[in-house]
Amino acid sequence: MTRSVAHIEKVLEVANSPSAAARSRLAASWRRSAEKHGLDPGEHRSPMRLEGTHLRERLEAFEKFMTVASPRLDTLFSLVGQSGCAVLLTDDDGVVLDQRISEADTAIFEAWGLCVGADWSEEHEGTNGIGTCLAEQRRVIIHRDEHFYARNTAMSCIDAPIYGAEGQILAALDVSSARADQTEAFNRLIGAQVAQTARAIEEANFRAAYDKARIVVAESEDAEATTLLAIDDHDLIIGATREARRAFGLAAAGPLAPRPANDVLGRQDGATGFEKAERAAVIRALTRAGGNVSAAARQLGIGRATLYRRMKRLGLEQN
Repeated sequence: MTRSVAHIEKVLEVANSPSAAARSRLAASWRRSAEKHGLDPGEHRSPMRLEGTHLRERLEAFEKFMTVASPRLDTLFSLVGQSGCAVLLTDDDGVVLDQRISEADTAIFEAWGLCVGADWSEEHEGTNGIGTCLAEQRRVIIHRDEHFYARNTAMSCIDAPIYGAEGQILAALDVSSARADQTEAFNRLIGAQVAQTARAIEEANFRAAYDKARIVVAESEDAEATTLLAIDDHDLIIGATREARRAFGLAAAGPLAPRPANDVLGRQDGATGFEKAERAAVIRALTRAGGNVSAAARQLGIGRATLYRRMKRLGLEQN
């Protein structure tokens, strides 16, 4: 029995077992691929690929996001590119929008269908790094034989989701390896870097979306998440990252109805991140103005009486 045939039989056996799917996320993905999407692990067709007008429309829709992401893709590729790895960025449907691949590895990745325009959704490619990451909205590593299709078992795929400025799933960041000797331990090291880069892209994209607002970094139980709030000139929260929405009980996704920052952050347990930021801003203005309240108020764009009230609320003495 060939290795390919053995893989196909194993996938079908696991996919047909409800109990296996209940015990394992990988088995659940194999089952979705076979039952929900009607895929055959032995199929040999190439991945679907968007071209022409359809691809241009996708690229145009994500142009601003790709501009933000591009330098961070470059940095990630500088770390993994010499190890036979490609860096890919997809949209929320799993269509590859951008890539970084060394010239020496281009042919093999092209042959696998890892290229701009290729659709790597779980619906079309079964269990794989990109598609399963998007389907389950979590970091994943799909190592060689963990892929659904037998034709994809020569690669390792390490992925992390990227969430948009309104909390929605926006993209997947993928590092795929063409190395036959790549170990699972090495995959985990790459996975940490992929997750860090995904967070950096998410943060930069959020800041770009709210470039006129004050951005406050909030505390979260999840140290790996991006927890940012966008606050306007009226001290209203007008935007929040996915983790900030979860941490403060805001709508999970979509535009936010403006909320007073103090109502969300509260002051019961001492100074919040917002209050510290506000206090620091007032102190900086007063310092620049040499303690002159009128001059400091002009710097902050508020009235003198308003600044006095804020100073009193923040516990700042006039001197």
